Amino acid sequence: MVIKESAEMYLETILVLSKNGPVRSIDIAKEMNFSRPSVSVALHNLEKEQYISIESDQTIKLLSKGEEIAKTIYERHTILTEFFEQIGVKSSIAAADACKIEHDISPESFKAIKKLVKNNRNEKK
Repeated sequence: MVIKESAEMYLETILVLSKNGPVRSIDIAKEMNFSRPSVSVALHNLEKEQYISIESDQTIKLLSKGEEIAKTIYERHTILTEFFEQIGVKSSIAAADACKIEHDISPESFKAIKKLVKNNRNEKK
């Protein structure tokens, strides 16, 4: 399942925002610093492709294939951020770099980094 990086970013943002309650387009626009019309177009495209549903009360819900992608991207983001922090990168820079890489990293490279991060975590215990 291949989708555009921008769609992945929207799905990840919806996942993260949903941890704090219902998500509306205005919440996404504020979080991503995008205009409301741009967000509206993107959300309708995601709905058309059945990644999300826009409910009657205008809240946005991830559908199963959207949630699967969002969780994958979010895991990449958190593991890559932790990896960069483990090698001494400042947290804010680590998170920004992870955001750039999370969409393009190969499954093989990510798997190796994830293993390394987990091993480093276990060594610290």
